[in-house]
Amino acid sequence: MTERWLSVEEIAEYLGISKDTVYAWISKKGMPAHRVGRFWKFQRVEIDTWVKSGGADEGKVEDQD
Repeated sequence: MTERWLSVEEIAEYLGISKDTVYAWISKKGMPAHRVGRFWKFQRVEIDTWVKSGGADEGKVEDQD
């Protein structure tokens, strides 16, 4: 069975961060997120992999080329 998609509120609670941080990480750190209409949705396994690979590191910023 496939995991259900999580909302911004749910992923923020899961990671213990604010919704504003989620939006910032999507645009500045390449947080894996998928646009569904006007909403952002997340797969927990993608977020876990991204965090474990250092995606949420304070000093890491994605290139904006």
